[in-house]
Amino acid sequence: MGKRSLEITAVSSPLKAAFAISRGAKTSAETIRVSLCEGGAEGRGECVPYGRYGETVDGVIATIEQVRAELEAGMSRAELQNRLPAGAARCAIDCALWDLEAKQAGIPVWKLAGLPEPKPLETAVTVSLDTPEAMAAVAKATAGRLLKLKLGGPDDLARIEAVHTARPEARLIVDANEGLAADQLPAIAKAAARLGVVLIEQPFPAGEDDGLMRRPGPVAICADESAHTRAELQDLARRYDAVNVKLDKTGGLTEALAMVRGARACGMGVMVGCMVAGSISMAPAVLLAGLADAADLDGPLWLKDDVAHGLHYADGVVSPPETALWG
Repeated sequence: MGKRSLEITAVSSPLKAAFAISRGAKTSAETIRVSLCEGGAEGRGECVPYGRYGETVDGVIATIEQVRAELEAGMSRAELQNRLPAGAARCAIDCALWDLEAKQAGIPVWKLAGLPEPKPLETAVTVSLDTPEAMAAVAKATAGRLLKLKLGGPDDLARIEAVHTARPEARLIVDANEGLAADQLPAIAKAAARLGVVLIEQPFPAGEDDGLMRRPGPVAICADESAHTRAELQDLARRYDAVNVKLDKTGGLTEALAMVRGARACGMGVMVGCMVAGSISMAPAVLLAGLADAADLDGPLWLKDDVAHGLHYADGVVSPPETALWG
């Protein structure tokens, strides 16, 4: 088997429209792609350096470069887990190693990982933060029956009401990205079920969520920014009903698999989510979502241009990745 080589590429992908949440807006997706080539096979991975967690494009590239020699000498996925912390850098490498292993073995990743055989699955489609009227208009024009509404301000209940009026048949996930005031949640939780809301995601800042130990209302509360790896699960289970597992936070598919299984052991529901990124980033999460209660994997729909052999989306359903893409 030939020597392994590593290639790192920073990619800036313009978005079709601004993606706005409570912390701000973006007009491009800034990602890092990793390619590992060995013996005529290529494995690819992609990550999103996320400023909320202190990550930058340059910093993540530098972290990957720190382990270049070890990777090119044959570092395994198991060794990687101990060599780098959870986060974007480890995610890109871990996913590239899964892809490389699958290509070399001629066995798809879902089989190697013990996942269910992949099938088309429903994904949430995000409605970006805007005025209630603008969000209602976007929701009305958006295909799919599971919509994720970004919240962040005093008009949040009006936003939910406007979207529900525009799309009364849709199921709604409302995501505050840590942006709700403590006095907003009771009213939203009380009205949620009536307005088609099936999940409330990360209402309060991570570390300031003790009030969720007395969770109001019948709608489940899901952790996102509070949840990174399985190490937090026991504590999260006291505050949240479900957890959003994102590969960029866990540091790749290896830890994400363990986190999903750990969440189940804690009696928690599971959503598999994503950052705004293309199909290389999304593909392993689509496979993982076969173990989840819900998926929020619409990242490529926001890009003006995706990669070749990208994921196929239709009416709020995403099909499994082709092996030419990943896995």
